[in-house]
Amino acid sequence: MKFGLIGKTLHHSFSAKYFTEKFEKGVLNHSYENIELPSADALKEFKTKSSADFRGFNVTIPYKEDAYALCDELSAEAKAIGAVNCISVENGKWIGHNTDAIGFLKSIAPFLESQHSKALVFGTGGASKAIQYALKSKGIMPFTVSRTSGDILLDDITPNHIAQCKLLVHCTPIGTSPNVNDCLDLPYNSIESDHLLVDLIYNPVKTKFLENGENQGACIVNGKAMLHFQAEASWDIWMKV
Repeated sequence: MKFGLIGKTLHHSFSAKYFTEKFEKGVLNHSYENIELPSADALKEFKTKSSADFRGFNVTIPYKEDAYALCDELSAEAKAIGAVNCISVENGKWIGHNTDAIGFLKSIAPFLESQHSKALVFGTGGASKAIQYALKSKGIMPFTVSRTSGDILLDDITPNHIAQCKLLVHCTPIGTSPNVNDCLDLPYNSIESDHLLVDLIYNPVKTKFLENGENQGACIVNGKAMLHFQAEASWDIWMKV
């Protein structure tokens, strides 16, 4: 059986290596490949011409919302989130799922404390939508932040926003390797030891965003554990087909 990762720039992705090793350890006659597509139109064409050869896909930046629109059916969770990061192919149809939410919650569960009742979520794309959904399911109030939309504009963030929200979640690609010196411009001096900073990026292991939080004494979590949890959830979905 064939599986793959759909995205735009995938040289940094862990998925192909992760699943290839999984198949080898299990002596499974499956394959996994990176599927780099330059545009949403190319994604639509791929679905029409090539996807029947595959059993399932993971979907990453920037196509989680485009994939959502192309799916023939959606799980209840994907429909509620409005983004898809996992697709199972059933009788030629794309069935959209979202495993980002459960992967995120499992990754931060050991670090959540009572003060983490409100969160600043940086970014408004497909990953951010899953994180917002996950946080709400735990009774945590998310406030989205971006340069042009969201509940708060990035340029309007103040030390008070940071003080009021003890959970900061970074859902944008800013700071991803090789651009490791890039970072959101925030009042990091307002971060305290009871803050939790989560970055969905896993390469580098510690982004400038996380480094700035750690320098203030905050607890930090990168995206590696989330990736493992969401990948295993994807595998469970594919094997139920």
